[in-house]
Amino acid sequence: MRKTVLFLSLLGLIVACSAPKSRVLRATNVPVLRTDTVKINIDSARPSALGEAAVTEAQQTAIPPIMTTEDRVQLLMRTGINKNADWTEAIHYDIRKPNFVIIHHTAQHSINQTIRTFQLEHTKVSAHYVIGKDGRVVQMLNDYLRSWHAGKSKWGNITDMNSISLGIELDNNGREPFPEPQIQSLMSLLDTLKTKYQIPFTNFIGHADIAPTRKDDPSMFFPWKRLAERGFGVWYDESNLSAVPTNFNHVDALRIIGYDVSNLRAAIIAFKRKFIVTDVSEVLTDHDRRVLYNLYRRYF
Repeated sequence: MRKTVLFLSLLGLIVACSAPKSRVLRATNVPVLRTDTVKINIDSARPSALGEAAVTEAQQTAIPPIMTTEDRVQLLMRTGINKNADWTEAIHYDIRKPNFVIIHHTAQHSINQTIRTFQLEHTKVSAHYVIGKDGRVVQMLNDYLRSWHAGKSKWGNITDMNSISLGIELDNNGREPFPEPQIQSLMSLLDTLKTKYQIPFTNFIGHADIAPTRKDDPSMFFPWKRLAERGFGVWYDESNLSAVPTNFNHVDALRIIGYDVSNLRAAIIAFKRKFIVTDVSEVLTDHDRRVLYNLYRRYF
């Protein structure tokens, strides 16, 4: 009887050993393996032996590089590329070319305050250049970039002055004369910009010219006549203020010069603030009309 039991046990062992492996390895309590489809960053899968040094290095590599102005220009140019098309770069092209210069006063208390204003996220305002009372010039944007200095404005038929102009801010609160070193630095800068970009002399204007309902800068203290004598802007011929023809239309004259006459009162005040200076009422006197007519003849 014992021999029979032993024989049956050996027989069962032989059968078990000869069974297919798939049957032997099958088990009901083995967990199901799931495939992780998330791509693993091999660079981050470092041995734990590296310890804190590895973590520090990984954190450092995660810090984005500081972009230069030229890098930003290239990035802006790349965003205009159609991703559904093949890409190969041509070698002949231009980027934004400024054709106007808009002069402002800061209406703040220092050049440092203005610089800080242009670097705060919530202000949404900037300029290409800021000039201090001592003549210090600070460039804050590449000339080819579009600054946010003009705001809602219009000159002639142009309603987006930011896209075609350079903005220059003068450190001045709007209630005081502009110091000589500041004006000298401005003249030098304007000469460079005019030569470099071939800007017409008529296209050097003030913020109040393009936004008469909102702005009064660069204030009545700004020496427009002096700038015009150097080729930056327009001034009238004081020695030849001839009588105005009876059919002269002052509204059309203002419009031809460039002013937005949709608010005629604001346009007249902006004109007189710049060219008459001593009187900024909304009424055009005979002298004012002579000045306007003289300027109008330079444009038309």
